[in-house]
Formats: sequence, structure tokens, C-alpha cells
Amino acid sequence: MNTSKKLLFGLLGAMSIGFLLNIQLMAQSPEIIPLENFFKNSDRTSYDISPDGKYISFLGPYESRMNIFVQKIGSEKVTRITSETDRDIAGYFWANNSRVLFLKDSGGDENFALYGVDNNGKNQKCFTCFEGVRTQIIDDLEDQEDEVIIGLNKRNPQVFDPYRLNIKTGDMVMLAENPGNIQGWMTDHEGKLRLALAIVDGINTQVQYRATEQDEFKPILTTNFKESLDPAFFTFDNKYVYATSNLGRDKSAAVVFDPETGKEIEVLYKNDDYDLSNISYSRKRKVLTAASFVSWKRERHFFDETTKKLFERLEGELKGYELSISASDKAEETFIVRTYSDRSLGAYYIYDKVKDKLTKIQEVSPWIDETKMADIKPIQYRARDGQIIHGYLTLPKGVEAKNLPVVVNPHGGPWARDNWGFNPEVQFLANRGYAVLQMNFRGSTGYGRAFWESSFKQWGLTMQNDITDGVYWLIQEGIADKDNIAIYGASYGGYATLQGLVVTPTLYAAGVDYVGVSNLFTFMNTIPPYWKPMLDMMYEMVGNPVNDSIQLEATSPALNANRIMAPLFVAQGKNDPRVNIAESDQIVEALRKRGVDVEYMVKDNEGHGFHNEENRFDFYRSMEKFLSKHLKD
Repeated sequence: MNTSKKLLFGLLGAMSIGFLLNIQLMAQSPEIIPLENFFKNSDRTSYDISPDGKYISFLGPYESRMNIFVQKIGSEKVTRITSETDRDIAGYFWANNSRVLFLKDSGGDENFALYGVDNNGKNQKCFTCFEGVRTQIIDDLEDQEDEVIIGLNKRNPQVFDPYRLNIKTGDMVMLAENPGNIQGWMTDHEGKLRLALAIVDGINTQVQYRATEQDEFKPILTTNFKESLDPAFFTFDNKYVYATSNLGRDKSAAVVFDPETGKEIEVLYKNDDYDLSNISYSRKRKVLTAASFVSWKRERHFFDETTKKLFERLEGELKGYELSISASDKAEETFIVRTYSDRSLGAYYIYDKVKDKLTKIQEVSPWIDETKMADIKPIQYRARDGQIIHGYLTLPKGVEAKNLPVVVNPHGGPWARDNWGFNPEVQFLANRGYAVLQMNFRGSTGYGRAFWESSFKQWGLTMQNDITDGVYWLIQEGIADKDNIAIYGASYGGYATLQGLVVTPTLYAAGVDYVGVSNLFTFMNTIPPYWKPMLDMMYEMVGNPVNDSIQLEATSPALNANRIMAPLFVAQGKNDPRVNIAESDQIVEALRKRGVDVEYMVKDNEGHGFHNEENRFDFYRSMEKFLSKHLKD
């Protein structure tokens, strides 16, 4: 073979090998899944069951809004019983065997009104359609078919008074007048209003108690808000209270509390590493059943052998999935079971305890193939001061964990936490080729009181460092491409996005701020009226606009926008009652004055986050284009 032929063959051979490698890589790359598949309404979700166990109900789309549907067990016929077209139904429950109650707001203002409708779709009625008034559910009064107890801030926008509502006649009777400091009410097992949770002197929490509804509420326990006893429900003789409590301890434990003496009388269960998040009971059998806590997944401690065996039975058949029992009939013979995982929104099942039969009802999102979803893995890293920070890392499926573009996704709250499970935002970003880092920075809940308190007056400071140190960890591990990192968050996560662009202006190639705080002074001045009684607590947790003005000025992104270099995309609901639209307006105006690239999306019919399906599509479609533009593929 002459030299020219060798060279030609060599070039062709190299091209062919390269072509084949490209084909192989393309075959291994994850399939691009339509954006709508991640964010469209589920066909059927939020299943419930009527008290007599004869009907199941669910939320499903009608005219792109989530409405209520009812189906008799054993029948294929489904009846839509609501026809809301302006706004999704926010939540619902069975008041009795024939009547369903639901909540809905207007345009995202979070002033939820309570409606009732028959299980055949007739006789719909609004019970609390008062302008500017928000409805709370205090007790569904399961044993009193025609009544519920609700809270309304009708008399005073800052506080909620409890009312007994007759759902047949619409008549309401005020059970007590809120003196101005009560933040929550609790009934006993007979539906009697017996406990009140108050804020006194701005920063102290107080449990108030009365033996009967004829008595006056009297304070029985007062503590600084950093300590808390959270009543869950009365003991079954209505004498004591089951509660979670961190009084005198770092982690919340399950306790029995005596309201007559204001003392804990028994510790039922505690975990050395995590706060308890929930305790539950059987209404029929009148026993305590389980306590829950979250490590990197939800875990349970069982008090009751019957409940333990029930979960073991279900987990045995539903291997590979986490599960919860979301509803049951009054006889506790028929249960609604929900499964989920990090790669699946899961499915709903009916479990007939008498027949010991588990029947699948519906996949929540049958169009999602979980084999094409990414794994969400727990991780931990050490912050610069030595604090261990826990979180989750999601890598694009089928891609080596090396030199990847990354989206850093701090959670909202900030006194909340990220959990393991299916997250459509995370899966969407991973499908588009991004690694996603979520972290439970200090202040995240579930890790004890000391970890929570360490966040006080640390917005934009050590809390932000925890986020930044997670990014540095990803870079050091070789997972992140240091030139292709974006930060995206909502609410407090939006604030952390803006603050990240301020304090580490060269770390991020782009940022996405979704309903985020930008100015801590104006944020404090525009909170909803029912947050006003907690304002002194917020001053201690975030900062006082007068006493801490220098710090708040330094940690308000809108007041330091001159440091932002990266392009920014901002999304905001016009009617947001928590983070006023002025927060987004300020940062956009400040950056545009400097000529920084800012995209700004405002939805006139939304509040704190976009709930209408078409708005979600619009937001994520714009975010996808924005990230693709500013991060290298």
C-alpha cells in the first residue's frame, strides 16, 4: 500500500472510529424528555376515601385546572363534582359520606375560601367567600357529620378566630375571640376547643388550656420561641396531650404532656440525631401508632404492633418504593396507599384489610418512565467552619460524574429542608444534562435546635457560606465544571440565588431567582398581616431593621446589585402575599440601570410560585433557554 493510500486509509479509519464512538455516546446519552411531562398536572392524584368506604375521590385536570372527581369503589364510572377553571383546588376532604369540602384562592392571593359540594356534583356552596379573608381548617369533626371548626381572620386581618360551621345551613358560631396573640387552636377527641397556642411579648410562645368550653383559657407553659412544645392531639381520655417537644433537649421527642400542670410526664420516643416530625394514631382503636423522622429518607418508629405489621405487609408487596397511608375509611378496613421514590411520583393503591388485598388504582404520572430518571443520592460535606452539611446530589443519567455543568438549588423557607423523593425540577434539569446540588444549609429543620438556631441573623452570611462551600466541594471532587455553574432557587432560595451572585460574583455563570427576597427592609414591611404578630421573632431570626440596619443593608442583594456580574432571570407572581412583587422589581431595576442582562417574567394571575399549568410551562421553558444560553452544553 503506497504512502498516500495509507494516509487516506488512516484518515478514513480515524473518522470511522470517531464516528462510531460518537454513535455510541449518543446512544448512551439520556433521551430528551418533553418539558411538559415533568410539569403538567397529574391525571389523578390526592386520592381520598369516604368515611363509609364506598367512594374514592381524587384531583384531576379539567380545563387545565385541578378539580375533584368521585368514583364508587368497584365501578368504572367517574363523576367530576367541581368545575373550577380559574384556579386549581388547593385541597379537599370528605365532611361526611355525601358532602365534600374544598379550599380555593383567587389569583394566588392565598385568601382561601371554603366551599362545599355533594358527592354527585350538586349543591355547591361557598361558606367563607369574604373579600380579603383567609380560611383555616382547625378540625374536620369526623364524628360530627354536619359541622367543622374553621379559623377566619374576618374580624381582624392579623389573627384567626375559631368558628363552628354548619355545612348544611352555612350558620357559623364564634367559639372564642382571639385576643390578638393566638396563632393556633386545638380540639379534643370530642371536638371541644381546649388548647390555644399563643405568642406573648413578641418572642415567647405560650400554651393555653381550658378544662371545658365554659372555662377561660389560661396559660400553662411559656417559653422562648427557641424552645417549643407542639401539641399533636389529646390522649384518648382527653386528659393529657401527645406532643413533640424540645424542652430541655436539642432534638424534638414524642412526649406526654399534662395540661393541668404544664409539665411533660413521659418521654415516649426520641432520636439522638434527628427531630421527630410527626406522631400518628388510630382513631378507631384509640392507640398511638408511629412517630416519624427524616434522616436522608423518612423513617418510622412504631408504637403499635398492628401498624408495624401493616407496613411490613405493604412494603413486602411494594418493594423498591417508599410508601405512606394517606387515608382510610372510618372503620379502618380500607386504606389508600401512596408509593413514591426518587425516580417516580409513584402510584395509589387500595388495600382491603379484611380481604388482605392490595389493588393498584392509578399511576400518578404514567407518562414518566422511571428507568429514564436520575438517582438522587444523599451526600455530605464539611463547611469552612467544620459544620457537616447534608444534602442530595443528582447526576445526569448515563454520564460520567466529571467536569459537569451544575445547577445549585438551595431550598426555600429557609426554616424547612430538602427531602429525598421525586422532584420534577431536579429530574428536568438532570435530563437536560445538568448535575443538581441541593443542600440543607444551617437553619434547615430536622437536625435539632442548635443547628436551627445557628442560622439566626445569618441570612446571606454563614447560611450562604454553606451553599458556597458545597459548590467548592463539587469543584474539588472534579464533578463540577467550575466555569459552568448556575444557581437557582425559589422564595428564600431566590434570595440565596441573588446573594450568591453578590458575594461570589465570579462563581456562578448565571442565576435564576423565582419569587425571591431582594431587600430585607422592604420584605419586613410587606409581609402578610397574619405574620405581624410574629414580627419580633423575625427580627431575632433575620435581623432588626433598626438595630441591625448595617448588617441588613450589607445582606440585601438589591442594595448591593453593583457587585452582580452574572446574567439573571427573575420570575414573580403579581399577587404574591409573602414576597411582594416589589422585591423582584427592585433587583431588576437596579441591574438594568447597570446594563446587566436580566430577563423578567411576571404572571398577573399568580402568587408565591406558579400553580397554573400554562404558567409553569412558560417559566420552565424560559429557564431552560436561559441556562442553555449561559452555560456551555
